[in-house]
Amino acid sequence: MRYKMPEGPFEPTWESLKNYRIPDWYKDAKFGIFIHFGVYAVPAFGNEWYPRNMYIKGTKEYEHHLKTYGDHKKFGYKDFIPLFKAEKFDPYEWADLFKKAGAKYVVPVAEHHDGFAMYDCSYTRWCASKMGPQRDIIGELAKAVRENYLTFGVSYHRAEHWWFLHEGMKFDSDVRDRNYFDLYGPAQPESMQPTEEFLEDWLLRLFEIVDRYQPQLIYFDWWIEQPAFEPYLKKFFAYYYNRAYQWGRGVVINYKNYAVPRECAVWDIERGKLGDIDPIYWQTDTSISRLSWGYIENDIYKSAKELIWELIDIVSKNGNFLLNVGPKADGTIPDIAREILLKIGNWLLKNGPAIYGTRPWKIYGEGPTKEAHGPFSEKEISYTGEDFRFTTKGDDLYAILMEKPTKGEALIKSLSTNLTLYNKEVKKVEILGIGEIGFERDEKGLRIHIPDYDKLDYPLVFKIMG
Repeated sequence: MRYKMPEGPFEPTWESLKNYRIPDWYKDAKFGIFIHFGVYAVPAFGNEWYPRNMYIKGTKEYEHHLKTYGDHKKFGYKDFIPLFKAEKFDPYEWADLFKKAGAKYVVPVAEHHDGFAMYDCSYTRWCASKMGPQRDIIGELAKAVRENYLTFGVSYHRAEHWWFLHEGMKFDSDVRDRNYFDLYGPAQPESMQPTEEFLEDWLLRLFEIVDRYQPQLIYFDWWIEQPAFEPYLKKFFAYYYNRAYQWGRGVVINYKNYAVPRECAVWDIERGKLGDIDPIYWQTDTSISRLSWGYIENDIYKSAKELIWELIDIVSKNGNFLLNVGPKADGTIPDIAREILLKIGNWLLKNGPAIYGTRPWKIYGEGPTKEAHGPFSEKEISYTGEDFRFTTKGDDLYAILMEKPTKGEALIKSLSTNLTLYNKEVKKVEILGIGEIGFERDEKGLRIHIPDYDKLDYPLVFKIMG
């Protein structure tokens, strides 16, 4: 494989790559939008793993496919592509919505496990610019996002494609048809390490994405942790970080589990989070719905309040929140997802100073509610009027009351005069969007009087000034 390493400060070694620094734009942004938009939105059944599960006998997707579309040899996953038209896709409408939602960066999936590229890829005919929509979805969205002053990134899941369609090789399906091997292949067992040919192709496609779209964030799913990827990851990291050096822009790579040394990129926790402040910056990614990342019919959506709680808790622990939406096959974002995003945006419009550009305090919060933590640990949670989360910006401390208290006052025990957590005099307390309010501070804590507490929207942000 021939390629030229861009000039810059990084070499393809972990030792060199540990000199990477997470850019301030990312630490200040806090909130991003993830987008799973692809051919899997056409069947809109099960989840975005439909292309794999439809070939596994005994699954609900397999039975649904037989009943709805017929024999897998006559109608396979490839046959959804002409039905994937994205005829109502408007990148500027999407970008406007994400901006109104309060997001600061946008990360569409450039290629998911299914092997269909959503960008103009020169290495395959199976891409959105040549089939289906016949539009460069990623390129169009990149332009719209940047014109709305948001930061653009991409997600790249081709690593998982090595094995994703393997189940279709086990019976007489179209996955076995050599005419479509360039879409379905390699279709190898997950237990087998990828070949040099596959890995080089994986890397060259990545280089093309970087050079063509100049994303400032690249998200990887978990399978890059396989040993065969390590030398290629080092090459890519050095290539990307040196390109960023040439562009004069800070960039981020998201990874999962233990795929790379922690100092070299930003660790991402899928559908979960940390239980405390981590001194090394991190990220949670989760979906606005519970059942799928891509669009499916009859999905179950989380409430805006639950997602705002997630954002607050993650930011208080030194992390970013990447929230996924799954557009329909026609390119429209479901109304319910749109409504939820706008509600989040309305909260951030008033309370954004406690989120954007903040850093963790000495402790992330206080209160009786205990949460699960770690990957895939998320569950529906309810906070109380005694639960607080803290963030700081300059000399200001923000105390975020997660839920309505039982009476018109809030007691922040961590600000007790008996403790040394806050060793300044409290001179002023404001409720963001409302104004200055009364308070007392003693050995029990900072007691804040909340006017019309039962009429206010929660979470409620107190700005505490020393």
